[in-house]
Amino acid sequence: MSSAVPAPTFRIDPRFLPMTRAEMDARGWDAVDVVFVTGDAYIDHYSFAMAILGRVLETEGLRVAILSQPDWRSAEPWRRFGRPRLFFAVSAGNMDSMINHYTANRKVRNDDAYSPGGRIGLRPDRATIPYCQRAREAFPGVPVVAGGVEASLRRMAHYDYWSDAVRPSILLDSKADLIAYGMGEETIVAVAKRLRDGKSIKECRDLRGVAYALGASETVPSGPEVVEAPSFEAVKADKDAFLRAARVFHRETSPFNAKTVVQRHGARAVVATPPLLPLARDRMDFYYGLPYTRRAHPSYRDPIPAWEMIKDSVTIMRGCFGGCTFCSITAHQGRTIQSRSKESVLAELKTLGADPDFKGTVSDLGGPTANMYEMRCTKPEIEKICRRLSCVSPTICKCLGTSHAPLVELLKEARVVPGVEKVLVASGIRMDLARLSPEYMRELTAHHVGGRLKVAPEHTDPGVLALMKKPMHDTFEDFAEKFAAENAKAGKKQFLVPYFISGHPGSGLREMITLAVFLKRNGYKPDQVQDFIPTPHDLAAAMYYTGKDPETGRPVAVARGLRDRRLQRALLQFFKPENYFEVREALLAAGRKDLIGASCDALIPEHPPREAILARRARAQKDFHEHVHLKDRPAPKKPGAGYRPKRSGWGRREGKR
Repeated sequence: MSSAVPAPTFRIDPRFLPMTRAEMDARGWDAVDVVFVTGDAYIDHYSFAMAILGRVLETEGLRVAILSQPDWRSAEPWRRFGRPRLFFAVSAGNMDSMINHYTANRKVRNDDAYSPGGRIGLRPDRATIPYCQRAREAFPGVPVVAGGVEASLRRMAHYDYWSDAVRPSILLDSKADLIAYGMGEETIVAVAKRLRDGKSIKECRDLRGVAYALGASETVPSGPEVVEAPSFEAVKADKDAFLRAARVFHRETSPFNAKTVVQRHGARAVVATPPLLPLARDRMDFYYGLPYTRRAHPSYRDPIPAWEMIKDSVTIMRGCFGGCTFCSITAHQGRTIQSRSKESVLAELKTLGADPDFKGTVSDLGGPTANMYEMRCTKPEIEKICRRLSCVSPTICKCLGTSHAPLVELLKEARVVPGVEKVLVASGIRMDLARLSPEYMRELTAHHVGGRLKVAPEHTDPGVLALMKKPMHDTFEDFAEKFAAENAKAGKKQFLVPYFISGHPGSGLREMITLAVFLKRNGYKPDQVQDFIPTPHDLAAAMYYTGKDPETGRPVAVARGLRDRRLQRALLQFFKPENYFEVREALLAAGRKDLIGASCDALIPEHPPREAILARRARAQKDFHEHVHLKDRPAPKKPGAGYRPKRSGWGRREGKR
C-alpha cells in the first residue's frame, strides 16, 4: 500500500483552475508548470480527470492550467498559457475518443455527453495523437505525458475496431514521452516532482504505472522481472501471436506480482512497468476530499450531460475484481478495491447537503460497482502471488472477503445526514455478491431504490456468460426472487432493469433467440440495449479479432457483419414494431418459425403490424434521400500517414487551411 499523503502546507485556491490567459493573469502568474489538455469539458469534480489531477498537482504548489477541447487543427491553442515549465499532460477524456464518437455500427453518434450541450465534433478521432503532436509543435522540447483511458488501453499494440486493424502502441503515433496508465494521481505527482527537481523525462521511466518507447539505439530491458510479448509485426501478421500477446498483457496486471512488459515495434521497443500499488484509504480520502467546486466552468452556457448525471452522486470506491472480458474498468482502475473511509464519504455528503442547489436526493452512492465497498482478499500472502483475472469467475474465490457490513453501516448513516432526504444506489449491483447478504438486500430494497434497480445479467447462455466472465443465469433469477421478496416485506412495488449485450463473441442467433424468449416469458422489455464494441486491450476484443478464446485457444463464434449484429440487437427488442422484419429474418434464418404467430412464446405475430410497415417505409425513404444527396459528392480523400510537424510540404498545406 502507498504511504499516507501529508496535508498541503499552503492554502489551496478554491477557484477553478485557469482556462484562459485572463484567468491565469488574474492569479498573477507569469507562467504555468503544467498544461492539462483534455477532450472533455472542464468540470471541477473528482469524476473528471482534469479536475482531480489538476487539484492534486495544486497541492504540490504547482501552477496548473486547463486546455479543454482545443481546436486541434492549429497549435495556437497550445500556446495560450505560454511555455509550460514542466510538461503537457494530455488526455482524450474520460472515454476512448472512438467509442465517444461512433456506435457499434461505426456510425457517428448524435451527441457527446462530455461536451457543452452534448455537441459532437469538439474533439478529434484518437484525440491523444493530435493533442500530443500539437503540444510538440507548439513548444518543442517540452515533455509530453499522455494518460487517461484511451492512452492506457492503447499503450501496446492493439486491435482497433474502427479501422478493423491491429495498430501499434499509441506512443509511436503520438510521440508522447511517457504514458501514465491507469489512475494517474500518484504518477503525475511523481513525474512533476522529478522534473521540478531538474531531472529529465527519461529519468521517470522507472516509475510504476508508466509506458514509454525506447529509441532504436537504446538497450531493451531484460532479466527475470521482464517478460517480452510477441512483437507488433508478429501480432499484426498472426492472430495466434496476437492471442499470446493478449495473455501476456493480462497476466501482468496484478500490482503485487506483475513484471515489466516489453513489446518490440520494428527497431524500437515499447516498455510498460508494473501497475501502481493500490491507494491506501487515507490517500483516497485526501484525493476525494480536495476542495472541488463540483460545478462546470462558468464559461459554459449549455448544460453538460455527463455532469448533470453525476453532480449529485458520491464515489465511495474504485477498482473492480469482476474481470469481465468486455469491460475496461478492471484494466484501468485495477482489480484491488480501494475504498474511502466512512468518515470521508459522510463529510462529502454533509457538504452536498448544505449546498443550496442540492435538491435532497443523492443520485448514486457507489462506484464502478455498487457493492464491492471494503471488499478485499483475506489472504495477503496469496494475493501477492495470485494471477487470477477474476475473483468471482467462474466461482467466487474462497479467499475473497464478501462482507457487506461496512457498506450497510455506511448506507444507514448516509441517509440521516442533514440536508439529505434520500440516498439512491444507481451503480450496477453485483448480484452474485449481493444475494449473499440478506441484510444488504433488505437495506437496499427498503431504502435505496428509486423504483427501478439496474442490474447486468448480460446474457442467458452459459457459454456466452463464461466467455464474459459473468455469473451463470441462475444467479440473476435467484437475485430477482430475493429482490421481489424484500419488496413484498417492505410493501413496495419496485422493478429490476436488467441490461443485456448483443453481439458479444460466442453469441449467435440461437443464443439471442433463447435470450429473447426468456425476456418474453418474464415480461422484460429493455428500453436500452448494449451493442458489443471491441475495446482496445480487452480480452473480448481479442476474441472478436481472432475468433478464439485467448485463455484456451478454442474457436469462438463471432458476429462480425453489420447484418448479424443488427439482427441480434433487434432480438433484444423484439417487442418494438420497427424491429419486426429484422426479428422475422433472424427467426427464419435460425429455423425458429415456431416463434412467429400466436403461441405463448411467439416473439412476433404472423403478419406485420401497421407500425412496422410504416417504420420500414420511413427507413427506405431516409436511405434513398441520403443516396440521392450524397452520390455526387467527391469520394473522401484517402487518409495519410498522420500529422507530422515539419514534414515535407507541411508548411504549404498548413498555410492553405
